[in-house]
Amino acid sequence: MNHSEIRLTRYSHGAGCGCKISPSVLKTIISTSAGFQDYPNLLVGNESSDDAAVFDLGNGSAVISTTDFFMPIVDDPFDFGGIASVNALSDVYAMGGTPLMAIAILGWPVDKIPPEVAGIVLNGARSVCKEAGIPLAGGHSIDCPEPIFGLAVTGIVPSGRIKKNNGAKPGDKLYLTKKLGVGIITTSQKKGMSKPEHLEAAKRSMLLLNTIGSRIGELPYVHAMTDVTGFGLLGHLTEVCEHSGVSAQIRFDDVPKMDFLGEYLEKKCIPGGTNRNLASYGHQVGPFTEEQLHVLADPQTSGGLLVAVGPENTGDFESFMRENRSPVTSFGSIQKKSGLAVIPSIE
Repeated sequence: MNHSEIRLTRYSHGAGCGCKISPSVLKTIISTSAGFQDYPNLLVGNESSDDAAVFDLGNGSAVISTTDFFMPIVDDPFDFGGIASVNALSDVYAMGGTPLMAIAILGWPVDKIPPEVAGIVLNGARSVCKEAGIPLAGGHSIDCPEPIFGLAVTGIVPSGRIKKNNGAKPGDKLYLTKKLGVGIITTSQKKGMSKPEHLEAAKRSMLLLNTIGSRIGELPYVHAMTDVTGFGLLGHLTEVCEHSGVSAQIRFDDVPKMDFLGEYLEKKCIPGGTNRNLASYGHQVGPFTEEQLHVLADPQTSGGLLVAVGPENTGDFESFMRENRSPVTSFGSIQKKSGLAVIPSIE
């Protein structure tokens, strides 16, 4: 088999973070699991559905631990390894931390796809880890019916600078660092409908490291931060609202999104994960139009950082992002808790 002829997305039933178990099913799994014992040094566990676990070392520093893996979202094995790695590293950046090292998680259908192709996936991961300044230090592999790849990442963060998803306050302004639409365009790829330039734009977005999160962690006026992945912007913003005891208003026209999504929505290129997402948390949001919901609930793979900033410091934050050459868009605000978690802005 010629490696260049292999289309990895044909070997999996899902794609990228769209493979994630739906929010409602995940809550059932976690709620029926044995509860945690009391570990005083465990600063962040799964109690608020945050991006990573954080353990206090007692010396002013804390260790961040996370893992993330999924099935191919693109056909090219090098890009698959790179995107999966950027996505996994994002959880550390979203906590305001800095990654230290990673180990690989590989499941491979050795009877269907040559092992050399898995080696190319690993090369893509090594390339991203090198860009992040960390070693890909080991890993574990299994023979698996579908190709799976990801990383377990260890990071570090000053104990007083951890950015959680549960600190948003009324009046905070909401920002997002990447455009939405990755799930829609990669679904169009599986259907053979994507234009090369649109798929390339989605790849560039997914391969962009969220390293700016480490620097954002230094900003005291950033009250909450998380990354936007498989549950879509609405899902992750709903989690922020639930765990912060607030609600949010968003201006759909200001939400950063790829400008070519309309033609794919007309062709019904809607990921299965979108409907699973809306079935899980749709009762907590609205009223948005159907098309708006398909964008806002679109499962993102290696999506951007969602940041809640104190209203008196928005100018400082925007200047900081410009100085660091990191794109960011303001699209909404945090309000006092009301009946729904997320609603359209009345502005």
